[in-house]
Amino acid sequence: MIRKCLFPVAGYGTRFLPATKAMPKEILPVVNKPLVQYGVEEAAEAGISEFGFVTGRGKRAIEDHFDISYELEHQIAGSGKENLLTSIRDLIDHNTFSFTRQNEMKGLGHAIWTGRNLMGDNAFAVILADDFCVPEPGDIGVLAQMAELYKQFRCSIVAIEEVPEDETHKYGVIAGETLKDGLYRITDMVEKPAPENAPSNLAIIGRYILTPDIFEIIENTEPGKNGEVQITDALLQQAQSGMVLAYKFRGRRFDCGSIDGFVQATNYVYENIYKNGE
Repeated sequence: MIRKCLFPVAGYGTRFLPATKAMPKEILPVVNKPLVQYGVEEAAEAGISEFGFVTGRGKRAIEDHFDISYELEHQIAGSGKENLLTSIRDLIDHNTFSFTRQNEMKGLGHAIWTGRNLMGDNAFAVILADDFCVPEPGDIGVLAQMAELYKQFRCSIVAIEEVPEDETHKYGVIAGETLKDGLYRITDMVEKPAPENAPSNLAIIGRYILTPDIFEIIENTEPGKNGEVQITDALLQQAQSGMVLAYKFRGRRFDCGSIDGFVQATNYVYENIYKNGE
């Protein structure tokens, strides 16, 4: 049902300076694989085969990563290192990758709107590579869980998790009516509220499934918090005129937009995935 996924990757990654001065933050490796590749693999597991990237200046490394490097492959052909490229070659061989630029940083809502020509007129997924998600052992990934829900409800869906009350100012936060355990129909959404103004401690993380009418809603959404076009404002309008669901996903999320979260993700992958040969 969901065949396309959008990656907004135009941000500067200032929290990782000086490392991100010349390298996109999405290319930072968690052990031996860049953040953005983990996101693409999660989407591919959910049945997605068309990937769009909203990039910016200095982001060419992302485009190069999802392309064949003939010189490198020639140099390591026949060596024991050849199999190290298997995972990325599989993605390149079985999927398509398209790129467009966000010329001005005007918020996540604007970034998604910039990718409208890549996504077309169908429902699509959005992944923020900063949010590194791993499923429970033996379970499917977060986006695959959400794709199953979309088959049933056919509406926009956001992934949520509980956060400490003193951290609500870092997230979009929802209030909603419980449909079943872990699934809510959204009644309110607030972008980065102070703890005393937060409608709950259920925070939106970087996984979305959006219906295509979101583009028109974004286009007519006035700038909000920090003067940016916020996807939470557009989704609230969509929720008020129809239905938007919030899904408390199974699995674990690491905030790889922060140094602490990035180190935690690296340690987790090394101990639980890389050392097991996965």
